[in-house]
Amino acid sequence: MTVLDTNTILRCVLQDNEEVAALVDERMARDECLIPLEVVAEMVFVLLKVYCLNRTEIANSVLMIIRHKNVRVPNRGVVETALRYFEESKLDFVDCLMIGYALVEGYKIFTFDKELNKILSAPTEIDPRL
Repeated sequence: MTVLDTNTILRCVLQDNEEVAALVDERMARDECLIPLEVVAEMVFVLLKVYCLNRTEIANSVLMIIRHKNVRVPNRGVVETALRYFEESKLDFVDCLMIGYALVEGYKIFTFDKELNKILSAPTEIDPRL
């Protein structure tokens, strides 16, 4: 299995270097690839803060990559749920991951983050269909 790093995936998403993007596409077509959660989180951060993509563009781009037939992501359901919350809210991506863990895995989240606690404690605000 090949582990993909943030820079590699960004080239594929941004298509800012066609030669490198083609190499990434080729690798993903040929090998089973792993994208660790840390890489997903860094990718969301970089696309938002460095490349100034909007949240919908980020969510759709990341979903496109992690849904590739040869790509594996730990806790895919958690990540997909987090991306939908990220797209629809102003929460940072890590907080959205916490919501994903609560919804998908049924975990209880212990946090001092007041906004996150507010959302987690009000089930009507958490829409599992996102």
